Amino acid sequence: MRTALVIGTGLIGTSAALALVSRGVVVHLADHDPEQARTAAALGAGTDEPPEGPVDLAIVAAPPAHVAGALADAMRRGVARGYLDVASVKGGPRRELEALGLDLSAYIGSHPMSGREKSGPLAATGDLFEGRPWVLTPTRDTDTEVLNLALELVSHCRAVPVVMDADAHDRAVALVSHMPHLVSSMVAARLENAEEAAVRLCGQGIRDVTRIAASDPGMWIDILSANPGPVADLLTDVAADLEETVQALRSLQSSDESKRRAGVTGVEDVLRRGNAGQVRVPGKHGSAPRAYEVVAVLIDDQPGQLARIFADAGQAGVNIEDVRIEHATGQQAGLVQLMVEPKAAPVLSASLRERGWAIRQ
Repeated sequence: MRTALVIGTGLIGTSAALALVSRGVVVHLADHDPEQARTAAALGAGTDEPPEGPVDLAIVAAPPAHVAGALADAMRRGVARGYLDVASVKGGPRRELEALGLDLSAYIGSHPMSGREKSGPLAATGDLFEGRPWVLTPTRDTDTEVLNLALELVSHCRAVPVVMDADAHDRAVALVSHMPHLVSSMVAARLENAEEAAVRLCGQGIRDVTRIAASDPGMWIDILSANPGPVADLLTDVAADLEETVQALRSLQSSDESKRRAGVTGVEDVLRRGNAGQVRVPGKHGSAPRAYEVVAVLIDDQPGQLARIFADAGQAGVNIEDVRIEHATGQQAGLVQLMVEPKAAPVLSASLRERGWAIRQ
C-alpha cells in the first residue's frame, strides 16, 4: 500500500492515518467538517488535499449510521482500488450497500477493537491499535487483493487481525462492548444525585466500573442504534439476573432461617458465575489470563514518583506485568498496585523496601 484516503478524521480515522504515515504511506484526509480534516493534517496525519487519482485503499471512519452512505459515495466516484470501513457494527452497513445494488467485491468490513473515552482528532494517537484485535469480515465476494490491503493496514497499525462473520461480530461486540457500556452508565447514573459525603468515598472499584461511562453520548447513540437487537437481548438476561439477585438480597433480611439460606445461595451463585466469567477475559497480549501477585506501594502525589518506582523495579530485575493506581481521598498520596509474577513478588517487595518505599501488606 502506497496511498490511502481516510474519510472521517475523528479518533479512529486520524489514529489510523497517523500509523500509516509513520510507515511511509501517503495519506489523504477528508471529512464533512473541513476544519477537522485540517486539524488532523496539522497533527501529521497526512494532507487534506484530495488525491489526484484513485488511491490504494479508502478507509471510511464515519459513524455507523453514515458508513453506508459514505462508502457508496466513494465507490461510485471510484476513489480507490479497495474500500474498508472501521465502524463498530458490521452487518447493517453491508446490507445497506447490498440494497443499493453496489458491487461489493472491492469492499471489506472491519472493526479495530480499540478506542478511548475521548473523541476527535486531538485524541488520536498512532499507537492506538498496537497489539489490539482488528476484526475483518470478508465474504465470498471479497477480492483477494482487497483482503490483502486490509491485512496490510492492520499490520501497519501493529494490530492483530481476526476474521469473523459480520453478524457473529455484531453479537460479540454487543456482549463485550455495547452492553457493558450501558451497564457502566447505569451504575454511574446512581452517583448523579448521591450525597457528596457518599461520593467522597469512591475508590478504585467504582472508578473501574464507571470509567467507560465518561464516553460521548452522541457517539454511543450512533453505535447502539446500529446494533439494538443483540444489546437488548443481553440486557434482558442481565435484568433477569438483577431481579433474582434483588430477591436473594431481600431474603437475607428475612427472620426465616430457610429464606436467609436461600438468599445466601442466590447471592453466592451470581458472584461465583461472575468469577467464572471474569477468568475468561484474555490476559496480557490476548493470552490466557494469568494470576499475578500484587505489590502495593504507598507514594506521594509528586512528579517523578512513578518513574522512580519503575526504575527501581527494573534495578531489581522484575518485570511489571500491569499497574493500577488508587488515589487516597482528601490526601496528596496514593497506592500503586504493581502486578508481577508470584515468584517475583518477594524479590520486588524486599528491593523496594531497601530503596525506601513503603510497602502495604
